[in-house]
Amino acid sequence: MDYMDNIRNKLALLPDLPGCYLMKNEEGTIIYVGKAKVLKNRVRSYFTGSHNGKTQRLVADIRDFEYIVTASNMEALILECNLIKKHMPRYNVQLKDDKTFPYIKITNERHPRLEVTRRVLKDKAKYFGPYPNAYAAQQTKKLLDRMYPLRKCGAMPKEVCLYYHMDQCLAPCEKEVSKSAYEEITQSISTFLGGGHEEVKKDLQQKMQEAAEELYFERAKELRDQINYIEALMEKQNINTPDTKDRDVFGYAVDKGWMCVQILYMRQGKMIQRHSSSFPFYGEAYSDFMSYVTQYYSENPALPQEILLPEALLIEGAASVLPPEPADSGAASVDGPAAADSEEAAVRTAGAADTAAYGSGPALDGAKEDPPGEEEAPETAAETAQRAAADVEAAAAGVVDAAGGAAALQQWLGVKVMVPRRGLKKQMVRMACENGRVALEEKFRLIERDEERTSGAAQGLGQSLGLESLSRIEAFDNSNIQGANPVSAMVVFIDGKPAKKEYRKYKVRTVQGPDDYETMREVIRRRYERVLKEDLLRPDLIVVDGGRGQISAAVDILENELGLFIPVCGLVKDAKHKTAELLVGDPPEPVHLARDSEEFYLLQRIQDEVHRFAITFHREQRGKSMVTSRLDAIPGIGEKRRKLLLKHFGSLKKIKEATVEDFRPLSIGDKLARQILEALRDEEKV
Repeated sequence: MDYMDNIRNKLALLPDLPGCYLMKNEEGTIIYVGKAKVLKNRVRSYFTGSHNGKTQRLVADIRDFEYIVTASNMEALILECNLIKKHMPRYNVQLKDDKTFPYIKITNERHPRLEVTRRVLKDKAKYFGPYPNAYAAQQTKKLLDRMYPLRKCGAMPKEVCLYYHMDQCLAPCEKEVSKSAYEEITQSISTFLGGGHEEVKKDLQQKMQEAAEELYFERAKELRDQINYIEALMEKQNINTPDTKDRDVFGYAVDKGWMCVQILYMRQGKMIQRHSSSFPFYGEAYSDFMSYVTQYYSENPALPQEILLPEALLIEGAASVLPPEPADSGAASVDGPAAADSEEAAVRTAGAADTAAYGSGPALDGAKEDPPGEEEAPETAAETAQRAAADVEAAAAGVVDAAGGAAALQQWLGVKVMVPRRGLKKQMVRMACENGRVALEEKFRLIERDEERTSGAAQGLGQSLGLESLSRIEAFDNSNIQGANPVSAMVVFIDGKPAKKEYRKYKVRTVQGPDDYETMREVIRRRYERVLKEDLLRPDLIVVDGGRGQISAAVDILENELGLFIPVCGLVKDAKHKTAELLVGDPPEPVHLARDSEEFYLLQRIQDEVHRFAITFHREQRGKSMVTSRLDAIPGIGEKRRKLLLKHFGSLKKIKEATVEDFRPLSIGDKLARQILEALRDEEKV
């Protein structure tokens, strides 16, 4: 093939340098961006050897590639992040729902206040977080607003407000508040958010006792409520570290082509939050994991003091986790010259003693040294061999290894990035990885359970109806308002699950007025004439929304006109518009299903889905009809101008908001433009 010849020629010219590569499909669209410390090895690996199913899908779409050489792994890491953001490649891991987490902010103003924000700016304000749970951030701010009297208003009012009378504001709008008073409050909030809420709670308990002794029961009750809020929001954690550092602890697990990344947030030495992200991945697991981490910090610039990363999984497979933890204590940081040493060690054999040199060397600029007791203990021979095997495998593929990736990330962010191998830090990383493994197992169990339930429900429904098999169900529903804009819709369920690509919409052509039976006849005729002509798959069961009349209309068309003998059932709704009864046969008779059965639940899903699909289509048609009629009613607007207006402005609302000048590019004079605007605005007032 021509494209393979082109790829082979390009592969022969690849350099032995770090950089990024961009895979393209036949349209020239970038579908995957990756990084490598040896471009030649990494890019070639896609076109040689065997791959798992997900990677095979990526490789099958590749028709060309480009590459960009960088000076270091760090530059490749940052470039990859920027390219992913720019091109949004189909096969890359991308942060979608968790790009920006909320933070609690103490503003840097003459009269500071508390905010919950998703934007971290270089404005000398104090930021605390991130909070993966936005509700927790809002509730924490509410608690702090009650406890500390910072100003609450955005703009300074002319007189004191209710917050002052509730002792929740110092009223800087009327009183002079000293800088030292604000500093004291700010320091208290910082202590609280930094993990010192136990001290705050003790202080509140003492004040509550004093208020109760002095018979200020209302004040005592307020203080008691604040203590309860603290206990509810700041629950105790099982993992604590002896220091008071802020850390982000990362872990990941892979299974069945999916990856789960877990982040444990340690603040002031205590774990306060956990965040989980699951997504399909197509490249090499650790490279895609590092890509996630890089994107995360490019969007969340409030950095901790330390970042802990896991080692690369030796076997990228189902439920892979870190190897068993040795008994020794200690942690290895990836610092300075160790980054270079790690790349040399990656290509050495299992017996090389130099592979233990990852943790040697001074810290990089901006990073801090480990405290006493954090030095690395010697590795065992088995650990050295295992690590060397992983490094050789990574080097052969040109993948950025754990040590090299951590060193690049540390150099970029300017904070300490570690790949711990011993002690409590390794336990925390292991905990994050284990959480990822459990999350993936739970995801697949839920999928399997859902598949079992849905396919079992379809089989059970078939048995209740006396059918040998029930795989494909096609359901119909009609929608109109007093006969206006009549439409119908069909949904398809296969083995109890919706097959949305096979859904169909119908504009009713021959029926005048609100005649549900004739509408059903027309739609059934149109659908199954096409099934016969194009030899499409026939359903095992047809479901119509309605009772005996709709069933009879459908059966008449199928059997007497088309010669098809497909079972038809009807779903009857109760007064609350909920599925009440299943009718089958000729004449139709009710089939009794338990209301709490999976079979009845499947019928409810089918009826709700077809109704949703039909009503959505009807609203679209009705909206278009209303727009058309409102424009047609204006003198001087014919079909051609109506289409021109809608194409240019996009909607009726935007036409109303336009000015006279906006109509001139359409060759519509000022007089007609004013008539259009007056007619639409007058109609709105009526």
